Amino acid sequence: MKALRISRSIPRLGLARIASPLSPAAAAKIGPLNYTVVDAPDLPGPGWQRVRTRLAGICGSDLSLVEGHASLYFQDWVSFPFVPGHEVVGELEDGTRVVLEPVLGHEARGFSPPFDGAAPGDGDDYTHLATGPLEPGIQTGFCCSTGGGWAPEFVAHESQLHRISDDMPDERAVLIEPFAGGIHAALLAAPTLAARQDPTTPPIVAVLGAGTMGLAAVAGLRRYLPDVRIIVGARYQHQQALAKAFGADVVVGPDKLARAVRRAAGCHIIGDYLTSGAHVTIDAVGTSATVADAIRITRPRGRVVLLGMPADVNLDLTGLWHRETELKGAYTYGTETLPDGRTCSTFALAIETVNALTAERLLSATYDLTDHVDAIAHAAGAGRRGAVKIAFDMRSGDT
Repeated sequence: MKALRISRSIPRLGLARIASPLSPAAAAKIGPLNYTVVDAPDLPGPGWQRVRTRLAGICGSDLSLVEGHASLYFQDWVSFPFVPGHEVVGELEDGTRVVLEPVLGHEARGFSPPFDGAAPGDGDDYTHLATGPLEPGIQTGFCCSTGGGWAPEFVAHESQLHRISDDMPDERAVLIEPFAGGIHAALLAAPTLAARQDPTTPPIVAVLGAGTMGLAAVAGLRRYLPDVRIIVGARYQHQQALAKAFGADVVVGPDKLARAVRRAAGCHIIGDYLTSGAHVTIDAVGTSATVADAIRITRPRGRVVLLGMPADVNLDLTGLWHRETELKGAYTYGTETLPDGRTCSTFALAIETVNALTAERLLSATYDLTDHVDAIAHAAGAGRRGAVKIAFDMRSGDT
């Protein structure tokens, strides 16, 4: 079959890194991504299923690979060459439609789960991600043993598959995985909000960025932490409108976010730091500038949640130290503890949320795999082109 595949080529990665700021399309042409013939992966063992891809999204981590900006941290946690694609709705051989939870957890790798009912992302030891019968890989879409969604088919373990109802369109289902990531980040705000010193006033959560993940975080905050005051910094007009529709109380341009948080908190500004600020700030972008901004607008002893993948950043951490700010990563999903004490898988919450919001409105365009250069360019420039989510469509069977 023909698929898109990432190869480990230092020269191609370097060329893509140079070309991507000027032309994402050029990076897709000359970088490590190739449209080529690949073998369908073998089923690794019992409990594995062959999945035919229907839709597969393009996310920020995929773009960082294609454009040569991925962190060297991942070189020991992935196995080349691999087929990308982890935001997937597919179909089993019996016609059942499924959504992929891509983390290659304990059960997929032949280990016992950390506790009964654990989700693939649960556990506090990552040994299994690089050991066992599979080649190293943090997720499907980063592992040469499993394939990924940017191909007509791949393999997945039963523990990774969520059956979806017949009335859920594929265009909504492909948003479940990114919404799970955003909801996980939103719920990471809960411990800090519960411990705040003045519980008589609504807690403030700021969100930097309103792409797919930022919007998913806004939706998760409004649905599962309904009493929070949500202030969003969104660059583009369509992102601002969607943030409001998903439950944000205040939406401003990124350059006005600090002022909006200051007004809500009723605090002062000294230098470029607020004296108080948001109880929690979710950075859904992940650059040096946005992480620094998040620390500046978060009140002392507050929490900054890194939802956007930060890669290499340069930061002055004096303010983090002085204000005793907690910096918390938000990687994927797992089993969540809700404010009312219930536990639930993040994917179950994401399925509820995408249905409530008819989230397919975020899917802006789909492409054939053969048109991958245009698809990558569209995804890389989604914001300025009035788009949100771009995906590959393999339902015709012609790819």
